[in-house]
Amino acid sequence: MSQDLPPLPALRAFEAAARLGSVSRAAGELHVTHGAVSRHVRTLEDALGLPLFARQGRGLVLTEAGERLREASGDAFGRLREAWRDLRRRPAHAPLVLGCSGSLLARWVIPRLARLGEALPQLTLHLSATEHAPGPELAGLDAALLLAAPPWPAGWQVHALGPERIGPVLSPRMAGADAHVPAGRIATLPLLGTRSRPQAWPQWAHAHGIAPEALPIANDFEHLLYLLEAAVAGLGVAIAPQPLVADDLASGRLIAPWGFVQTSAQWVLCADARNTDRRIDALAEWLRHELGAERPPS
Repeated sequence: MSQDLPPLPALRAFEAAARLGSVSRAAGELHVTHGAVSRHVRTLEDALGLPLFARQGRGLVLTEAGERLREASGDAFGRLREAWRDLRRRPAHAPLVLGCSGSLLARWVIPRLARLGEALPQLTLHLSATEHAPGPELAGLDAALLLAAPPWPAGWQVHALGPERIGPVLSPRMAGADAHVPAGRIATLPLLGTRSRPQAWPQWAHAHGIAPEALPIANDFEHLLYLLEAAVAGLGVAIAPQPLVADDLASGRLIAPWGFVQTSAQWVLCADARNTDRRIDALAEWLRHELGAERPPS
């Protein structure tokens, strides 16, 4: 036996017996005999000069050495199983599953897919839209593009892309629209909000020294996408992240007379900390450059 590592068959038999609490159940899981598992365990005990199991009544319990080896082997086999499942499930050129909100997908990601394809031709994306923030396990996603504030789940790798900047926008054709109206008089116009970002107007108000309660919301929309379409239709003044209205500002469909202010939130691309797919790093770098190129001066 190598002095550095135990034999894999013996370690596998021990890990199964320790995890299942039974030599018989371990034998069933591994499709070997009860005696084979017992021999593998004895091989490890002989090499260590320490018992790994002790009898307690009619069952077995782990010794202190057994507990330590169970913890190490369980973690190692668990990670190995997960990596093996992942590699079998994902061919080398499988699409990268990217999650983001429907509003972000429709108003920012999709209009830039052609540019992304030119910059990263080796990257194929599968886009998954959801209005709910992903859980810590990012179930079903390789990565998620978020507008959020820390702290982040401990099991994530987080690529910071840039600060969030928000500001009021409105149609130049809206009744009462005037680029020279001071920010303090914005409450004279119909204000539009969204239930998905209730903190946006208060954050902007604080940045301008305006009491949030002085800004009554005339109409609330369920999603940011609907809010911005209402603003384009001239129904009122919406509050939005700057990148999501950049194209409308450039085309003149919307104007932003009062500019944009930075919030405590960030644009981030997050993934499982154990995900070593290099396409995530490349995507993060492209997103960071794209957002930086669109960011207006302070």
